[in-house]
Amino acid sequence: MNCFVSHLESAIDGTRLAAGAIQSTHQDRPLWVRYDLSAAGRACDAARLSRRPPGMWRYRELLPLPADVEPVSLGETMTPLLPVPRLGESVGLRDLWIKDESRLPTGSFKSRGMVMAVSMAVHFGLRRFAVPTAGNAGGALAAYGARAGADVHVFMPDDTPVVNQIECVQAGAKTFLVNGLIGDCGRIVREGKSSTGWFDFSTLKEPYRIEGKKTMGLELADQLDWKLPDVILYPTGGGTGLIGMWKAFGELRELGWLRSETMPRMVAVQSDGCAPIVRAFDRGERFAEPWSNAVTCASGLRVPSAIGDFMMLDAIRESRGCAVAVPEGRIVEAMNRSIAATGLPICPESAACVLAAEQLVKSQWLRPDDRVVLFNTAAAQKYATELPRSPSRRIDIRAPIDYTAIVAANS
Repeated sequence: MNCFVSHLESAIDGTRLAAGAIQSTHQDRPLWVRYDLSAAGRACDAARLSRRPPGMWRYRELLPLPADVEPVSLGETMTPLLPVPRLGESVGLRDLWIKDESRLPTGSFKSRGMVMAVSMAVHFGLRRFAVPTAGNAGGALAAYGARAGADVHVFMPDDTPVVNQIECVQAGAKTFLVNGLIGDCGRIVREGKSSTGWFDFSTLKEPYRIEGKKTMGLELADQLDWKLPDVILYPTGGGTGLIGMWKAFGELRELGWLRSETMPRMVAVQSDGCAPIVRAFDRGERFAEPWSNAVTCASGLRVPSAIGDFMMLDAIRESRGCAVAVPEGRIVEAMNRSIAATGLPICPESAACVLAAEQLVKSQWLRPDDRVVLFNTAAAQKYATELPRSPSRRIDIRAPIDYTAIVAANS
């Protein structure tokens, strides 16, 4: 067999759909990709897999693209998992790690989802794509669309970080700024499908971005020798990363590859400027009400209404996890502090996870010895033109240079 997908399944009611055809949603809700895991397990095991070249395509038996079909790839690497003891000490954790997704081809974890979604779309003969985006998803689709020679249309709120705007335009995407939020951009894509013929790449409006994001969980397990961490902190907007990882862990457990006795507790992190998932979690609800007047500097968290809300909330509760909102006004400070403590390009979305770790340690929900993994979902440089920052100090070469003052200067 060159593909172990058995069928697609509605996440809302379990309806089975054919896998070998173009599918989007069922009752306007997302689809799961399901596998014949028994057959996949006979074809590959953890030991054999570890001898393959590193990268997301080493898990081919657990991915939907047939093995004899070339992916539309930009060289997706296995991203590093790094201990960060100084940052851990500052928040009260002795075993804190960061998985740095900024190393992927488009500078964010969106590479994983888009390479899978674009590869499957091209496999099914599609060549015209459209996406609403808060930033990084648009850049990723533009890049992979360029690689595939596709016609790409990107719609983004007009206050989307300038770097994201530029990368879409440079990759040849037809890029439009919209005087609204990502939901308004999504409406434009949805209402334009019949007249334009484009395929909607909105979050969870097709089934394969989850499968790409799932590889974050597969890689994490692989890098930890199949023993999962106690807790995963994940910045949550549309939620495909959190949903995909939880799906990956379930598949690995069914395959019998995991050495962990328990599954990680999944923590969804949002800004208090846009926290629909946190509010629904706190109320014990399965579906989240749209958030009014969403405002956050972490553009990836500014998703007032997510189609996969119930999938996120199910995963959080099944894992015995939680959802946390952090103060919007502290995100930039946490970002700068985290970069200085680690040397890693921590983005504002992931800086929110640092604040969440502090809160959870103080509340004793996190124990100091818990092994905690925080995902850095994008490169800080993508936000450099948007966030306030302290000016660099200046030196006047016409005057004597006071080296004592230079050494004593505060950072």
